[in-house]
Amino acid sequence: MKRTGILFFPAFDWSLGDSHPEREERLLYTQEQLFEEGILDLPQIKQFSPRLASIREALRAQALFPTPGMHTDSLDAHLIAAGSAILLGEAQVRGDIANGFVLVRPPGHHSGATVWGNRGFCSINNEAVLVNHLRAHLGIKKIAIVDTDVHHGDGTQDIFYHDPNVLFISLHQDGRTLYPGSGFVNEKGGPNAWDRTLNIPLPPGAGDEGYHYVLENWVLPRIQAFAPDLIINSAGQDNHFTDPLASMNLTADGYGRITELLQPDLAVLEGGYSIEGALPYVNLAILLALAGEDYHHVREPQKLDRPVLNLATLKPYIEGLRKQQQTLKPNFTIQNKAFFPKGNWIYSPRSVYYDTEGFQEDRHDYIRQCSHCAGAVYIESRRVPFPQKSILIRIPFQACSECEQAGYDLWDHLIHQSEGTASGLLQNQLHDKLSVWQRKEGLKEF
Repeated sequence: MKRTGILFFPAFDWSLGDSHPEREERLLYTQEQLFEEGILDLPQIKQFSPRLASIREALRAQALFPTPGMHTDSLDAHLIAAGSAILLGEAQVRGDIANGFVLVRPPGHHSGATVWGNRGFCSINNEAVLVNHLRAHLGIKKIAIVDTDVHHGDGTQDIFYHDPNVLFISLHQDGRTLYPGSGFVNEKGGPNAWDRTLNIPLPPGAGDEGYHYVLENWVLPRIQAFAPDLIINSAGQDNHFTDPLASMNLTADGYGRITELLQPDLAVLEGGYSIEGALPYVNLAILLALAGEDYHHVREPQKLDRPVLNLATLKPYIEGLRKQQQTLKPNFTIQNKAFFPKGNWIYSPRSVYYDTEGFQEDRHDYIRQCSHCAGAVYIESRRVPFPQKSILIRIPFQACSECEQAGYDLWDHLIHQSEGTASGLLQNQLHDKLSVWQRKEGLKEF
């Protein structure tokens, strides 16, 4: 029997505030709906209990600044959400289940390679922590992440932007109309992972037909050509027509069809803030689709009364996006610092806004251009207006010898000549080793 795993972690004791859309009771009605429908009693459904991710597991994917190794109570719910994704991912890869649904909060896809706090309700990137754990411990090589949240998955994109073995695809409401204001077709990947990022910004009102058309005619062919070992769906549900934050007009039935088309090995809940009107029904439809059951009878109590774009109108827009995306050519800036190891280093400055806490992160990214691997990465980051910077150095999975040595040389420079630097993290993904350096506390190995 094909078994579908479900792991439910509602985090009833964690909230950003009573009036905030990401609040304690967000999954309460989903829990009641699943119980009432008897879905958890289906013979092909297998339930799992949550587990806590360690700080080390988080650091494998992300630098938690300003003190990269610090564990605080504010991260507990995020670490349980990430740990739960790991647990169900392991079960799928080992063959205990055919697929699974990680029904957890808080979400994570706005949390990027460097983390100074909570943004977009996210502090730890659940999918990224999961992906790097599976690559480090279970031999998974190639992974496709399809983000169907209404908001661009900018954090996940940031983490894997330079990784040729991760195909990241995001379908979302156009960033000109919605947070975080990114996710355009020109964002196609770094110098060693060009065209491994695919953004499809859709106009408000695209609806079920628009999403299904894009999946069938653009997304699925890209996934098939990439031939991943694993497909993960960042299953954001704020595209629903009752969601208070966006305007995409999807239905629960439409979400079921998205799941049926993608056939993800794992779906991980992201956004979705219509607590009563959408989440119980969308989650039900997704779970039924994963389990091979009929989801077409799932109906929301509220009727769709907002205008939906006609597919005949939407098709030319989508085809125009596709042509624009396909014709874009790489255009990178080479900038080498005096202490950089040999090679061409691509420079990419970034400014990241933390909407939850209202501050700016100033970032300067450098990627070693390499024809053999993902390339060593060097990132200088600081929280504005504070002058001291923190540094992330990454030796990638399957690094070539030159990029591995470049990472070690950069780390040696940080430790011995780090004027103006408060802390640093070395992610040695090649050998699954982590090193944390802090000016006042010295070096710590993981």
